[in-house]
Order: sequence, then C-alpha cells, then structure tokens
Amino acid sequence: MLQEHGRLLPHQWIAGDDEMGRSTAFRRQLRVLEELYLLAVPSNTSVRDLEGPWPPYAGRGPHPKPPFQRIDRWCASLSESDWTRIDVRDSEKGPLVLEIVKRRVLAHTERRRDNVTEELLVVTRYQEPGGTMKYDYYLSNASVDTTLDELARVTKAEHLIEDAIKRAKSQAGLSDYETRTWSGWYHHQILSLIATWFLIREARRGKKLYSRSHRPFDPYSIGHTSASSLQPTTSWLGHKVSTTENYPQGTSSLLPLQET
Repeated sequence: MLQEHGRLLPHQWIAGDDEMGRSTAFRRQLRVLEELYLLAVPSNTSVRDLEGPWPPYAGRGPHPKPPFQRIDRWCASLSESDWTRIDVRDSEKGPLVLEIVKRRVLAHTERRRDNVTEELLVVTRYQEPGGTMKYDYYLSNASVDTTLDELARVTKAEHLIEDAIKRAKSQAGLSDYETRTWSGWYHHQILSLIATWFLIREARRGKKLYSRSHRPFDPYSIGHTSASSLQPTTSWLGHKVSTTENYPQGTSSLLPLQET
C-alpha cells in the first residue's frame, strides 16, 4: 500500500503494534521507502545500548562491545533520573501523563547484516488504574534529535488508531464480513471506515448543536447543516478537489461517494 499509494496519502509517521515492529524485514523496507516509523516491539527484543558504558579494553584484540540484552531487563536497570515526565494530552479523566526515555541502540536481528542500522529505542511507562506500571517498547528510525514530546505524541496517536478500529468493529461492522475476494474485503473495510467517520462527525456535530442552541427542534435545519459540513474542499497534489457535489435543497444524499 505504501509503495503504490503512499505518495497520495498525507502522513508523517508509520506507527504499529509489535506484530509489525518485531519484523526486521518490515522495518528495513520502511527505511528503503524513506518512511519515518515508530513501531512497538515485544519486551523480549534484544538490543545493544550504544549510549551506555562500554566494557574496559584489555589492551589486545578488538575492543569489547556492550552485550545484547532484553529490553525489559535493560529498562529495569534505569534510574528514576533517566525518565522524563510528559503531559501528552487532556482526557476525560484529566491530563494523560506518561514517562519516557530514548536511547540509540542496535537490534540483535541486525547484527550480521551489511547495512547495519542504528535505531532509536523509545520506552514509555504510565500507571494503570490498579496502580500497576505499564511499559511499552518501540523502535524507530527517527533522528536522535527528535524531541521526547514528539515521540510521546506519536505513541499515543498509535493507540488512538487502535481505538478507532475497535469503534468501527463495534458500530460499523468492520469485522462482520463473508467476502471471497480481496477486492470485496477492501470494499467492505472502506465502507465500514467511512461509516465510522460519518458517525463520529455526526456525534461531534450533535454535541456542538445541542450544547449551544435552545431553539425549537427543526429536523430539516439539522440535516441541512450536516450536508454543508460534509462537503470539504482540499488541495490535493496542486489541484483543488471537491469531495461532494452541490445538491438542491431537500435532497437526502448528504454523503455521495464519487471517484475524484
């Protein structure tokens, strides 16, 4: 998808869970495509910390290198001063706060390849309602100068995408299909995601309408507002593209689907 359509999809980061991050080949392909990624990895992933202390040199032979170790064990050796506390965003239960640390590392699976590439290890932790500390581990090809605030933002954005997919499954039938071809599967996924987008837009629009207005209920005015709000015009590769047509008053087609 990225190879064929990535240039048409405005994006900055590729984020994903540890099923994607554990694949060395997938991360390597993203680097070839010059895609910026932040992918979760399992806690048993082995890395070599390139910023930690190196073993002393014995005076002969090659200089010894830091050993590879599991991320969770490396994380357990950190001191409290290594962590930076960041307010990511506001939520319904108050500010969403997490602690984060980053290091330059070499993944164990990259050690015998000709194009060995350093990556950025990002670890976040936060306290769950029961008091347990939750740790998440990520590998990224981002520059070492990337700010912790930006890395924290992307980690939470990845979770928001997961929440959106869960909502599509429960409210728009994303996982309820019996297709026999890939084309049919893609059609179902696209329509379910469009339906989810529509439901979210309607829910947000409804909150704004009813929180401000105390006028008598007018079904047509609400439908008319919906039609206008669902007609975005955007600049797409230098051309102005309208995603909907102009419909006369009273038309019920609020969200026509057309190829532009």
